[in-house]
Amino acid sequence: MKKEWMTPEELALETGYSRQTINKWIKREGWATLPKPGVQGGKARLIHIDDGVEAFLRSIRHISEPAGHYFADKDPLAGLLIGSINQMSHHEKDQLSRLLLREGIKGMLKKLGIESAE
Repeated sequence: MKKEWMTPEELALETGYSRQTINKWIKREGWATLPKPGVQGGKARLIHIDDGVEAFLRSIRHISEPAGHYFADKDPLAGLLIGSINQMSHHEKDQLSRLLLREGIKGMLKKLGIESAE
């Protein structure tokens, strides 16, 4: 997960499950939570996204797929790139991000042997 602490709503959006389902799992699985700062009434909670929570979410991932992202784009290359990036591992995505940040698009194209038409 991206964050160490998430609200049930954030975790629901991230996983594709409902907030009610997330709250049910908090109680059933005994996940660590804290009251959300600034919210009165004591019901708003933050969930600690530890190894146990991540392992549980991986174990039930086959039940409900995360929400899909659809793009209406006339550029087939954009769809191909997005599809390819979505299939990369976290480590591969991290390496590609570092390359893009370090080299920029022109530097990356140069490394691939693709010359600019400018």
